[in-house]
Amino acid sequence: MSAQPTAVVLLSGGLDSATILALVGDQGYRVAALSFRYGQRHSRELDAAEALARAAGAERHVIIDLDLRAYGGSALTDDIAVPKGRSEDAIGEGIPITYVPARNTIFLSHALALAEVTGAADIFIGVNALDYSGYPDCRPEYVAAFEAMANLATKAGVEGTEPVRIRTPLIDLTKAEIIRQGVGLGVDYGATLSCYDPPAGGAMVHCGACDACLLRKKGFAEAGVDDPTVYAA
Repeated sequence: MSAQPTAVVLLSGGLDSATILALVGDQGYRVAALSFRYGQRHSRELDAAEALARAAGAERHVIIDLDLRAYGGSALTDDIAVPKGRSEDAIGEGIPITYVPARNTIFLSHALALAEVTGAADIFIGVNALDYSGYPDCRPEYVAAFEAMANLATKAGVEGTEPVRIRTPLIDLTKAEIIRQGVGLGVDYGATLSCYDPPAGGAMVHCGACDACLLRKKGFAEAGVDDPTVYAA
């Protein structure tokens, strides 16, 4: 086994996953990044993910093609309008229509397969349970349950040689705390894309009004860090 461990990093191309990528690299892991083309409204976030993976020197970057439009049920994978201009209270209340059914379960299952192939014991995902949009698969109890399942489902877990760990270093941080940490690690947030519904006019242009953009704006303002994001509104 290599003295330098491998970690699988779920990399969307957004603010949180870019921070995770930098954090994992700073901790001395070899990186196997994993992204998905899952039928989301746009694929520009994958351009960001590819650039981030290259810049971080990831040893491997796998992009999986899925079509969650077959199920629909989300503003990100169906003909449903993305909510815009919601208040902070509204964003924090209930499960929004931008929730993609079972997305993190599907993504983590693929990450588990990549971890087995690469010999990685650690899977990093940038879920957050504070400044987020109320997604049920971002909660600590969900992550703990998936980790328990993973160790029943893998060769290493059953043999007890290398239990799988689902690592969520951002889960208890505010968006401002995440941004401050990322700035300290040298993350170029201008090269990330968080927007649910980016307008035409540039690779990294954000709409400025969807929940993801509003949380992003709030995070930079509360962090006291200049926001490099280009917003249409």
